[in-house]
Amino acid sequence: MAGRFGFLALVLLALFAAPAAYAQADGEPMGVWLTQAGDAKVKVSKCGGGICGVIVWLKEPIDPATGKPAVDDKNPNPTLARRPMIGLPLFTGMRPAGSGKWSGQIYNADDGNVYASNVSVLGPDTLRVEGCVGILCGGETWSRAGR
Repeated sequence: MAGRFGFLALVLLALFAAPAAYAQADGEPMGVWLTQAGDAKVKVSKCGGGICGVIVWLKEPIDPATGKPAVDDKNPNPTLARRPMIGLPLFTGMRPAGSGKWSGQIYNADDGNVYASNVSVLGPDTLRVEGCVGILCGGETWSRAGR
């Protein structure tokens, strides 16, 4: 009887775990991602009918030039140039564009510009983030943090 109960428990555990595993395999980008350079972590979550991405960690959170928390100093808008990097939203209007893919805009804190963007889940621990200006596109591959 104990063997049968153990088998039943394993089957039930597998059934309850399957939706979470299926969601990741199905191209859900929710979670925290480490940028390709390893200098920031971005939390991706559902918002509206799409996804949002916010900086939640920086390798160097203190600006060595000022000794204060890093700010969005590359932003051409003087008011926005004072906002903290931690908590900075990166994705705007990211809407589903296919299975495991979203399209919208991305803010590049390195140059203060906004670009047309695509985000694609390549696997359970791999996210491709691309930005385009006209026909010229570039991107990087992010890895899931904390695994």
